[in-house]
This record gives sequence, structure tokens and C-alpha cells, in this order.
Amino acid sequence: MLIRTSFALTAAVTAVPALSAELSLKVQLPRMDIAEYHRPYLAAWVEKASDQTYAGNIALWYDLRKRDNGGAKWLKDMRSWWRKSGHDAAVVDGVTGATRTGGDHVINLLDAKAVTALPPGQYEVVVEAARENGGREVLRVPFEWPVKKAQSAQAQGLGELGTVSIAARP
Repeated sequence: MLIRTSFALTAAVTAVPALSAELSLKVQLPRMDIAEYHRPYLAAWVEKASDQTYAGNIALWYDLRKRDNGGAKWLKDMRSWWRKSGHDAAVVDGVTGATRTGGDHVINLLDAKAVTALPPGQYEVVVEAARENGGREVLRVPFEWPVKKAQSAQAQGLGELGTVSIAARP
């Protein structure tokens, strides 16, 4: 009985650092004061840094309220994402959500199966935003998986996206 108790205690103590690990993606959507504003559609996915090979989807935000899934017909306006994985509708299961208003939005990448299933290496999170009667923008932010040391990186958008950043700590 003593052996089991000390094993359980050791397992609990060694699990604490894993629970405190952080890998988050912060996406800033600019607030625009224009007459005909539409919330942007947004896709975020992971690619290998070396050859930009698609590795998995992280998030897909689009207009879910349109009847008969009418919002999905505009997903192809995010051309980079569409070419990588969007044309295969099965890949968006589990990552879709409604469009977001302007402001800062944080995605916990440790909750994303596309990230946690990656083999060790250098990767990029790619974020693409497109807006009806607006523009389209793509940003790339590098990161290393698994998280071995504190790291941060960011990219600055010029229109449809503000700052997109990754923060990581082991």
C-alpha cells in the first residue's frame, strides 16, 4: 500500500509542470468604423516551416447563422486555407465556430489536436481572414513543437488582421 501511495504522489508531483505548460495563439481583429461592416471569416492552421506542408486545422470562424449552411459557401474566399484543406469538408469538424467581433481572441493551442499530434519540429501557424466587401490577409507565425523553452513570435497585419502572436512556455 505504501508503494502505491508514493507512486501516486510522485506521479502527481511530476505532472504539475505539464499542467502549467502554455502554447497560445492571440489573434487581434481590428475594430472598423465603416458603414457596411461584416465580421471576417477566419481560418487558422498549422504547416511545417520547412516546406509549408499542411499539418492540421486549429480554428475556422464563419457565419453559422445563415440558413441551410449558406455561410459555408463563402469559405473559399479564404483562398490559401481553401487550397490547403478547406475543399475537404471533413477537416473542419471540431474546430468551427461563429465569426468574432473586433478585439483580441485567444486560442489555447494545447487544446488543438492538430498541434498536440505533431511530431517534434519547426512549424508555423497560418492565420487567414477574409471579409465580405473587405479585404483578405494571411499571416504566418513560427513556433517549435514540443515546447521546450519559453518562446514568442508575432506578425503584424495591415488590414483584416491586427497582431497575431504565439506565446509558449514549458
